[in-house]
Amino acid sequence: MTVSRRYTVTGDVQGVGFRWATQGEAERLGVVGRVRNRTDGAVEVVAQGERAAMDAFAVWLEEGPRWAKVRDVDAEPVDGFEADTFEITR
Repeated sequence: MTVSRRYTVTGDVQGVGFRWATQGEAERLGVVGRVRNRTDGAVEVVAQGERAAMDAFAVWLEEGPRWAKVRDVDAEPVDGFEADTFEITR
């Protein structure tokens, strides 16, 4: 079963390679979507994949790359999202 979710990741998550590491982890897990920095200092991820891959992706987002200090990850379902790859956007 394919699921789509929007994650808002807060903490020290900008300027530490979070977007690039997120893209690498998504590709490793077979998850598609996009990641971007928000102006409020958070990182937003919209992703789609099989439930098991998305569950593993969510666990990874709780930690992020070793340079990040994730404070919180808020997740919500997304309807109608379609993607073929995982992209870093602005």
